[in-house]
Amino acid sequence: MSEAYSPVPPGLGREESMLSLDDILMSHERLPCVTESALPRLGFLEKSGEGDSIQQGSKMELPLWLVKGLYDSKRRILSVELPKIYRAGWRTVFSADANVVDLHKMGPHYYGFGSQLLHFESPENTEIAKTILQTFVGRFRRIMDSSQNAYNEDTSTLVARLDELERALFQAGQKGLNDFQSWERGKASQITASCLVQNYKKRKFANTEN
Repeated sequence: MSEAYSPVPPGLGREESMLSLDDILMSHERLPCVTESALPRLGFLEKSGEGDSIQQGSKMELPLWLVKGLYDSKRRILSVELPKIYRAGWRTVFSADANVVDLHKMGPHYYGFGSQLLHFESPENTEIAKTILQTFVGRFRRIMDSSQNAYNEDTSTLVARLDELERALFQAGQKGLNDFQSWERGKASQITASCLVQNYKKRKFANTEN
């Protein structure tokens, strides 16, 4: 008898897991960039292009995985432009009140994609990292409070504005609440740790072995 599929969690920070469906989907999100040199035999990547090559100075949007493969700070094959949600204007919005932003509409992998941007050299990297962290901290309490106060309710409206990482946290909070309610009514013999906590412990144990 085959075992049920167990989702692989996304990587942490700048790490990626190619066994994670979330990370695979994130790696296909497009990133604006400019070619710093001609790219022979890659003309098919440019929708408006008619030649076999991509000319120097061409502005394009390429999948994140491809940009990471082509990017080289020494050879200057291409330069990366920040998506608007990570630029200074939006960083100001996040610093004012991160809870008002519909992260899922702006990009369903806001935290993961933003962390991947730190692979590329930019004078704004420090501010991007700071905003991502502050946004997560600022929204975390409301997400967990919502997950703990929505027992046996339709939560579609609550999660509609959340990024994929936040949705996973919300679901973990909901599972913890449901498990506690079942335990309290005597329908469960014990309370088990969240899968997110278990996966974190596994990573921490693996790091101590290396």
